[in-house]
Formats: sequence, structure tokens, C-alpha cells
Amino acid sequence: MSSTPPARYAVTPRTTPSRNRDRMRYDRETVHAILDADFICHLAFVAPDGAPVVLPMLYARVGDSLYLHGSTGSRPMRDAAEGLRVCATVTRTDGLVLARSGVHHSINYRSVVAHGTAYRVTDTEEHRTALDAIIDHLIPERSADCRPATAKELAQTAVLRLDLEEVAAKTRTSGVSDEPADIDLPYWAGVIPITRTLGTPVPDPGMPTDTPVPAYLRRLVQS
Repeated sequence: MSSTPPARYAVTPRTTPSRNRDRMRYDRETVHAILDADFICHLAFVAPDGAPVVLPMLYARVGDSLYLHGSTGSRPMRDAAEGLRVCATVTRTDGLVLARSGVHHSINYRSVVAHGTAYRVTDTEEHRTALDAIIDHLIPERSADCRPATAKELAQTAVLRLDLEEVAAKTRTSGVSDEPADIDLPYWAGVIPITRTLGTPVPDPGMPTDTPVPAYLRRLVQS
């Protein structure tokens, strides 16, 4: 019988910051919401020669696992056969915070940091499911509206799985934090929101001109 996962991830020394601990969140709802809001993460690891490496990668969350997409020839995919210690981060920037003093300028953001051991996915069904999940994370419903990958293409495309166990979110959502003595200074202060929008789909020139935009794309760009 499967057990219900706890509502919060365990707090560990690696997920406990030295500053601004009030900004930390360990509940699954917050962590998952931030991960689901973006599709590029930065994967950090130490190469065999001892050099630190950070790579941007497409990803999707499926339950309590992150699936990360890459080429079979990329360094993390080659090194992860037996498990690769990594740190994955996702960040969404929500606003520029302009204070009256230079030192108190900041940004509003939502971020997740996950530590663990990533493994290359070798099971064929899990591999295909993970790739479909990454496509649908980019464009919901898209995996059912494109040609499935061939066996050769699957062999050329690698996926890492990082189980979410040692993970935490950190956010800043507040306004200006000026010193009381600076409140009356004659400088503009406030928050400039940052939003991300999708533009109108541009059809490929090789497609018939009367090909309609699929309903799921219309819903996506209008949302």
C-alpha cells in the first residue's frame, strides 16, 4: 500500500540558508508550484577533472521527480550512469525593487534549489514518458499533436531523473525595505513588476497557409 508523502520536505543543513530564513518554504505545494511555473533549470555538478559546471536544461516535474533533457553526448548524461551528485535550481524573477538607497535595491523572485543524485533514465517506457512530459510542460497537450520519437531519436536523446528529496523554495514578494532615515529622500522608490507573455504563433513557411492554429495553442497564448 502506497503511503501519502508528507506535506513538507525535510529541512537539512544544505537547505537551510545563513540569511533570510524567513523567506524559506519547504511545503510541497509551494515547491511544486514554482517548478511548474518555468521550464529551464540550471544543473550544477563537479566534472571528473574537478572543475565546477553549470548547464541550463529543459525539465519537467512528474510527481516528486524532475526529468531533465539533454543529448546523449553531454557531460552530465555521460557521467550519470552510476549516479551524479547535482544541484538543480529554478528561478522566476517577478519584479525589480527600487529603493531610495543603492544598497537596498533588490528583486522579487521565486526559486527552488534541489540537491541529490541524478540518474540517467534507461527504461524505455520511462524514457518516452519523461520526454512527453517535458514537451507537455512546455506546451500542454503538444505531445499528442506531433510525431512520436523514433527508436533512433530516443537513442540520441538522454534524460536524467532527479528525485525531489532534499529541496527547498525561497521567495521574496515584498516591497521596498528602506532605512527609516531615507524615507523622505527625493528619489523614486517602488516595484516594477516583471511578467512573461507569449506572442502570436508564427507558422512555419512550409506549412499550408490555411492550416489552423490548434485550439490548445490558442488557449495557451490567450491565457
